[in-house]
Amino acid sequence: MKNVIILGASGSLAKFVIEKLKPADLQPLAENAQQDINLTLFLRDKKKLHNVYVSGCTIIEGDVMNYNSLKDAIKGHDIVYANLAGDLGQMAKNIVKAMNETGVKKLIFISSIEIYNEPVRGALKPYRAAADIIEASKLDYTILRPTWFTNVDEVDYEITHKGEPEKGSVISRKSIAAFIAEIINNPDEYSRQNLGINKPVS
Repeated sequence: MKNVIILGASGSLAKFVIEKLKPADLQPLAENAQQDINLTLFLRDKKKLHNVYVSGCTIIEGDVMNYNSLKDAIKGHDIVYANLAGDLGQMAKNIVKAMNETGVKKLIFISSIEIYNEPVRGALKPYRAAADIIEASKLDYTILRPTWFTNVDEVDYEITHKGEPEKGSVISRKSIAAFIAEIINNPDEYSRQNLGINKPVS
């Protein structure tokens, strides 16, 4: 049984990840839902989960910027999955510190396409800062740099590695969720890797 915590659990991408990871008997419409996951949802306002089916999940209200709250929430988990917005550099510092102090090793972190284009565009600087902090840590991380999200009902993706040209311009949230579930099921794969993810270009 894996204990997984989602930071930023009310985000538009997190909804699809929750549906993918929830036990099949609690979410019968979720195709291939995982049955060996204890799922914790960490977010600032649990009211924002009203459109997400969260029965069977542990819900914790808290702020990643509040270090003590974050550390308490992360403790006891096997995998941390973060899709956040805001001061991502400071958030990454808090996450890395909390994971180090609680002994949690595996981090899946959503960044963005184009963070390695120079000069880095202003809106992307927080994503770049977070990636740099995570890569400098000793965590078993997987950083994902998706292209622009869509709600298309499909699972169709390819990955690129850091240093390779990024491809495509869009990817469905469902595709990203499927890849995140793959990483959670096989946490030794994609260890300490920084990956672009996009819909294949035909």
